[in-house]
Amino acid sequence: MALLVAGPVLAAEGEHHSKGLPQLNPASYASQIFWLIITFGLLLWLMSKVALPRVAEVLEARQEKISNDLEKASALRAEAEAVMQAYEKALTEARGNAQQEMAKAVAASDAEAARRNGDLAADLAQRTRTAEERIQAAKQVALGNVRTIAGETAQAAVSRLVGVAVSAETTEAAVEAVLKERA
Repeated sequence: MALLVAGPVLAAEGEHHSKGLPQLNPASYASQIFWLIITFGLLLWLMSKVALPRVAEVLEARQEKISNDLEKASALRAEAEAVMQAYEKALTEARGNAQQEMAKAVAASDAEAARRNGDLAADLAQRTRTAEERIQAAKQVALGNVRTIAGETAQAAVSRLVGVAVSAETTEAAVEAVLKERA
C-alpha cells in the first residue's frame, strides 16, 4: 500500500520535465485509481448517510401525501355519491308526492263538480216539476175556461139557429163528450 501511495510521487520526480497532461500519464494511473476509489467510497458513504435518506424521506412524504389525497378523494367521491343518491331519492319522493297531490286535487274537483251537477240537476228537476205543475194548472184553468166558453157558445148557437133554449148542463155534457173524443 505504501508503494501505491509513494509510486506517483517517485514517478513525478523522475519525469519532471515531461510534457502533456498528468492525467493521461500511464505512470500515475495507480495513484489516480487509488484516489478514485477513496473519493468514490467517500461519495458513496456520504450519499448513503446524508443524501439518500433525505431523498427517501421526501419520496415517502410524497407517497404518503398522494395516498392521503387518494383516500380523501375516495371518501369525498363516496360522500358525493351518497348525497346524489339522497337527492335522487328525495326528487323521486317529491315527484310521487306531487302526483298524489295532483290526483287528490283532481279527485276533489271531480267530486265537487259532481256534487254541483247533482245540485243543479235536482234544482232543475224541481224547477221543471214546478213549471209543469203551473202549466198543468194553467191548462186546467184554460180548459175550464174553454169548456165554459164552448158551453156558452154552443148554447148561444143552438138558441139562434134552432130557436130552442138549451140548459147549461146539457151544453156542458156535449162539450165534455167532444173534448173526450179529441183527447
